[in-house]
Amino acid sequence: MITPEQYSEELYSEDEVLMKVRRSIAEAGIKDVSVAAGYGRLLTMLVRLSRAEAVLEIGALGGYSGICLARGLSPSGRLLSLELSEVNAELARCNVTEAGFGGQAEYMVGPALDSLRLLEQRGERFDLFFIDADKENYPNYLEQAIALANPGAVIVGDNTLLRGRTLNPDKNGPSVQAMRRFNEQIASDPRLMSTFLPAFDGLALAMVR
Repeated sequence: MITPEQYSEELYSEDEVLMKVRRSIAEAGIKDVSVAAGYGRLLTMLVRLSRAEAVLEIGALGGYSGICLARGLSPSGRLLSLELSEVNAELARCNVTEAGFGGQAEYMVGPALDSLRLLEQRGERFDLFFIDADKENYPNYLEQAIALANPGAVIVGDNTLLRGRTLNPDKNGPSVQAMRRFNEQIASDPRLMSTFLPAFDGLALAMVR
């Protein structure tokens, strides 16, 4: 018996552009923790459906999610990716450029919270956020996203199940506790409308009121 995720993925042909990104990540010796393919397609749809013109990605890795986000943008839209590692940022920049979105993508390298605070000081605002970085800071990233959000902005958080650890009461490390707080805030914050998708490794979706 195959899983629902396996069944859903078998409905789609392999995306050669994104497969090439995965190969480049492996060749660079980087652990591939890119967003699941099904959620990558969802990111493209969310950008297009929300008509987002300014997208902020927290965690670039090798550019897989960046390409998915950029695919939903209009020609005038822009993607800003925050990445701690210069190596990862450069790999993502190369892959996003090769996919045809180099002119719409920008990268800020360094601790994401520092970059987020700088963006807030500049008065920048965004229409969609994708959070897929260090898990211990997810609650902080959520607060910063709300502060930087245009009304109606969409906030997406990946890996909300942490491969089942979020559900396991015997697992209480810093990342697990932070993710539980993030999930609980997504579900209860009066500033947000939200839902939770339990497929793959979990995805939280919210809209800023």
